[in-house]
Order: sequence, then structure tokens, then C-alpha cells
Amino acid sequence: MMNLTLIFLLILMLTTLIIMTIINMISAKSISDKEKLSPFECGFNPMSNKRLPFSIHFFLIAAIFLICDVEIIIMIPMIMTMKTSSVLWWMTTSVSFIMVLILGLYHEWSNGMLNWTN
Repeated sequence: MMNLTLIFLLILMLTTLIIMTIINMISAKSISDKEKLSPFECGFNPMSNKRLPFSIHFFLIAAIFLICDVEIIIMIPMIMTMKTSSVLWWMTTSVSFIMVLILGLYHEWSNGMLNWTN
């Protein structure tokens, strides 16, 4: 029994090694491009001068996007629990949460955070 398991393990390792070697030979890249090998961060060259000014608008949009993701994560369980909870309690929490979201959206809109251009 032990010998059979050892033989099976050796065959499995040999098969894996052969497949990995074939994949490595097929997918070998012969041309290395300088642009493809360089790191890329949000459209900025990481090796350039770090003190160059850039627009803060990118970070405001990223923050708004994260807030929207958190809102969706909170709203999905709220919809799932609609059938199992009290209608009055569910309606009160849902409407109050959505009102807070609408007030936040109005605040962002009135401060010009949703304008894509300056």
C-alpha cells in the first residue's frame, strides 16, 4: 500500500514537471521590451521626480468610489433581510440609511466634487 502511494506520488510529480517544462518552453518570451518591464502606477512614472504637482481630483474620485462600494456592501444585506424582519423596523432603517446617502450626495454635488473637469 505504501509503495503504491509512493509510485503514485512520483508519477504525479513527474507529470507536473513535464507539463511545467512544456508550458515554460511554449510561453518563453524572446523579446524583452523596456516599457513592458518597467513598473506602472496610475499613469505616473515611479522613477521620475517625486515633487511634480498633480491633480488632487484623482484622489477625490477614488474616495467617492470607495464610499459607493461600502454603501453597496451595506445595502445588499438590507435587501436580503427584508422578508425576515419587521416591516416597520426594516423600513425605518432603510429609509434613514438612504436619506443619509442622499444628503451625502447632495453635499458632494454642492461642493463640486462630482465635476469631472475644473
